[in-house]
Amino acid sequence: MRFLQAYPKEVKVFLIASLINATGSALMWPLVTMYVFDELGRSMTDAALVIVIQSLGGIFGQLLGGSLYHKVGVKRLIVGALAMNALALFTLPAASVNWNMFMLVMGLVGLFNSLSLPAIQAFIGFRFAEQRGELFNVIYVANNIGVALGTMLAGFLADISYLLSFVLNGLTSAVFAAFFFVYLRKVGTEPSHAEPHRRNGPGELSNWKLIGHTRIYLYMALGSMFLLIGNSIWNTGVSPFIISEGWAKSTYSLLWTLNGILIFAAQPLVSLIKRWFAETSTAQMTASAVFYLSGYAVILLMPSYPGLVLAMLLTTLGEMLISPAMPSFISDHADRSAPFYLGLSGGIGAVGRVLGPYMMGSLYDRGGLAPTGWLACGMALLAVGFFAVHAFINRSGRALEQNGV
Repeated sequence: MRFLQAYPKEVKVFLIASLINATGSALMWPLVTMYVFDELGRSMTDAALVIVIQSLGGIFGQLLGGSLYHKVGVKRLIVGALAMNALALFTLPAASVNWNMFMLVMGLVGLFNSLSLPAIQAFIGFRFAEQRGELFNVIYVANNIGVALGTMLAGFLADISYLLSFVLNGLTSAVFAAFFFVYLRKVGTEPSHAEPHRRNGPGELSNWKLIGHTRIYLYMALGSMFLLIGNSIWNTGVSPFIISEGWAKSTYSLLWTLNGILIFAAQPLVSLIKRWFAETSTAQMTASAVFYLSGYAVILLMPSYPGLVLAMLLTTLGEMLISPAMPSFISDHADRSAPFYLGLSGGIGAVGRVLGPYMMGSLYDRGGLAPTGWLACGMALLAVGFFAVHAFINRSGRALEQNGV
């Protein structure tokens, strides 16, 4: 992290704010299923339904957030989305008395939480164009440190009150909204080259025409979707496998502890991987899918705890490669249309989070860990193919050269 010294103070403040927000977000998401099952007395089917509704809200939020960036402005979009997310979280305790109202509010939490994501990524890409690749990676690491802190605190808070976790999440979201309100007033929004053109002015493309430029987002987004389907094996394959084997539940938590440690400690290794054979963002996506495939193959061939540890190491390396690579590629190639494509690709990829648990859970019920391992390998193999196609068709110049920007 030494290169952070080269960034101005505003970047460091932004990283601290992002870490605090990620910590707050992580206070809630591990507890939703437990809260619905334990506190509200609903079935696990109902708990899964809530997660699906929240995920669908997140998909719509990413799509909407990307398309609204230049229409309403970065400040209104980010601050407004975060403030509405905080309001939805503060409403959860009251909404819990009515099941239908609770599901509706959880959908709104998914919507507003994701609404700001493409806007924040686009703002970073526009404002820090020269070092955005590095900065996307640093923010990814900072957010994961926040997730590790949040999940660690979540269990302790749950012993006190589930609703306390929801309220604290809302508080961190409100603080993040206030931070952006002050921060954007101080530093401004995008640089001048990224300011929106006049309505229907020269070079302005409608969303439908932007969708037509499939080579900048479609194959990459489908690759991400397949990876997320496969990655559901950890929650709906590995988790019940550990329980069925009679191992301590803490062994599953240790796998995710390893994930958090690696995201921070394995940065030098990932830097070497990028330097040796994955220098470009497109190569990093393909290499990421190969690491995921290797990890799933280990789960399939070595269904033991040492095998799961090795698989977590390999898939974490894949995660570390792809997470900054996708927003970096779009920011580099889409110019002022980056917000739209960030939201579109994020929304398509998030479909994998909706489909994956159901597909993996059904296969596990029928045959245990092995069929889920085969499915994960198949999904990763498809991801390798789509990322390779994405890299191939984007070698010859910018994907939005017709935009004339």
